[in-house]
Amino acid sequence: MEPIYDQYNRKHDYLRLSITDRCNLRCVYCMPKEGLPFFPDNRVLSQDEIVQLVKNFTEMGINKVRITGGEPLLRTDVVEIIQRIREIPEVKDISITTNGLFLAKKAAALKQAGLDRLNISLDTFKPDVYKEITRGGNIQQVLDGIATAAELGFKKIKLNVVLIKGQNDDEILDFIRYTKDHDVNVRFIEFMPIGNAEADWKQEFVPLDNVFDLCHQAGLAYQPIELAGNGPSDNYKIEGFKGSFGLIHPISARFCENCNRLRITADGYIKACLYWNEEINVRKVISDPVKFRQTIQRALDNKPLNHEMALAQPERIIDKAPTWRHMSQIGG
Repeated sequence: MEPIYDQYNRKHDYLRLSITDRCNLRCVYCMPKEGLPFFPDNRVLSQDEIVQLVKNFTEMGINKVRITGGEPLLRTDVVEIIQRIREIPEVKDISITTNGLFLAKKAAALKQAGLDRLNISLDTFKPDVYKEITRGGNIQQVLDGIATAAELGFKKIKLNVVLIKGQNDDEILDFIRYTKDHDVNVRFIEFMPIGNAEADWKQEFVPLDNVFDLCHQAGLAYQPIELAGNGPSDNYKIEGFKGSFGLIHPISARFCENCNRLRITADGYIKACLYWNEEINVRKVISDPVKFRQTIQRALDNKPLNHEMALAQPERIIDKAPTWRHMSQIGG
């Protein structure tokens, strides 16, 4: 087993694997208002292809797998997929990113199948704002899912909060105070210009320095902490609180410096970098481990040092362009 590195000597041991592009929400930062045409079933990786793909990656030192979408719980075989990945000895950690709408119904089966951790999208505590951001979602289903998951004792539950100016940036302290009695890691994430016009993105962007300012104003003293598997998040804890909060700065701070992630889309393409359009079809070489590794290495050799999201001006780009995919088609 030989680990894989990019041209900047960053070791990659973390796979983000999308198992569907379908979603039952149309969140404003993830999908256009009118929705998207979803892939036909035969264009999406099969269960057997997914399992073989993960096995191939473990031969390259990958030991952490995150299942993403779209909404991965929409796949009827999601429990079987996790169970089969759990049976691969080299995989040490399995997590999933979900909007939580089906979590109350499926959490117990997911835990029994071997799921370690959960990332749940929850951008607001207000039912009307939730319905606005998600374009129709029912927040009570998500809250029920979080409560069910907490009772089951997953290793870690994280709540993903994408900050959007004028919609939920007035709830930052509400989320931080939520961690007083709930052992979760609330992660504030900067709004990213993926699938959004530059003018719209700038109007909705909230820099994460605001979180510290609000803590100071509220007299909440925070301390930096280390969390296992925290990825790009800088994490903090208020003294006496059960949970913690984290900041993910894809725009305003170091996000790419220690990037160890590879992304596979639901239709079998590798995206070495979240933002740029470069992607290579790996589906056709899943059954050939040698060609598979060569293809992955080729993608890594082209991986840039930084995504340069905030600097990207399409009219000035010569050799590359922002991805054509919306976030729901990438897997985050």
